[in-house]
Amino acid sequence: MNDADITIIGAGVVGLAIAEKISGSYKNVFVIEKHNSFGQETSSRNSEVIHAGIYYPQDSLKAKLCVAGKVLLYEYCEKYDIPFKRCGKLIVATSEEEIPVIEGVRETALRNGVDDLIVIDRDEIAEMEPAIFALKALYSPSTGIIDSHSLMKQYETNILNNGGQIVYGSEVIAIRRIDKGYEITLNDADGMIYSFSSAIVINSAGLESDNIARLTGITDDYLKIMFCKGEYFRINPPKNRLLNKLIYPVPHPKLEHIGVHVTVDIAGGVKLGPDVKYLESNVYDYRLTPSKQEAFFLAAKKFLPFLEFDDIAPEMAGIRPKLQKPGEQIRDYYIMEESGRGYPGFINLIGMESPALTSSIAIAGYVYNMVERIPEK
Repeated sequence: MNDADITIIGAGVVGLAIAEKISGSYKNVFVIEKHNSFGQETSSRNSEVIHAGIYYPQDSLKAKLCVAGKVLLYEYCEKYDIPFKRCGKLIVATSEEEIPVIEGVRETALRNGVDDLIVIDRDEIAEMEPAIFALKALYSPSTGIIDSHSLMKQYETNILNNGGQIVYGSEVIAIRRIDKGYEITLNDADGMIYSFSSAIVINSAGLESDNIARLTGITDDYLKIMFCKGEYFRINPPKNRLLNKLIYPVPHPKLEHIGVHVTVDIAGGVKLGPDVKYLESNVYDYRLTPSKQEAFFLAAKKFLPFLEFDDIAPEMAGIRPKLQKPGEQIRDYYIMEESGRGYPGFINLIGMESPALTSSIAIAGYVYNMVERIPEK
């Protein structure tokens, strides 16, 4: 008999969503988190955007789970009074050369089931956002913003109300396959080392997910996480009040990034970013680079003509867990029950970058269905 039926490693937004879903139907559900609270890494260092599912390759998990997850997330926010706003988003063309790109983005979105996008001209843009410059824009009315901390807090509350248990301040240092499950060894906040067994293990460890897979015995270079840093600058008051919607440039051809863009937040703040910098080694480097101010200013000035150099200041940095290397085509999420590798009942979630916040409830449902199919739970 195992100590736990199901153990989720990682209390980011995805791990919490999975735990909430699973703890509603299963008993003896544990969440293990190395930090002293939830969402301390990628989940709390991002743009907090509810994405529509516009850019991602057709039939990819990123596309399908985002389109489904957006609807589920808005419903969840309304049910639990999570602060959110359907503010909408404009993808703007600032040159004649960029106008055809907008149409290409719209066609990709349509293939993904996003059918509410509207191409608008300069007059309509001026009505929506009089302070910006664009020749044409693609308007996404279903893109929004969310208070991600409140969302994760609600997930946590529901897990506990369902009878699930969350163990903070405990780092997984070993995983061993045993008969009908796994032995998980933890190092807790007091330096104590102890082990317990679990029939099913779900690896939702974000930036460390490839390392957790390796602890289990799954060594695959294809699953190696690359740390990709992104910095943000804020637009200082009072000019932050000139913008109401999210403003994005046309995307990078390989979707390595979608350009320095404008995001508003629930409190009325406005951020520029993130940029993209692959780190040479997987270190948690959240340092800000004030010298990037000119690059951010020039990138944003193309569509924010009112912006002056001193209107922006460094705000924060985050790290994305990317599976594709610099210059490679976009890679999809890796979500797999690993019986095929000889690890039945072990589910890997690797490369869970944006739009994982938007998709979190849909991802939880997808993983729940995997759990349901595991024999002898």
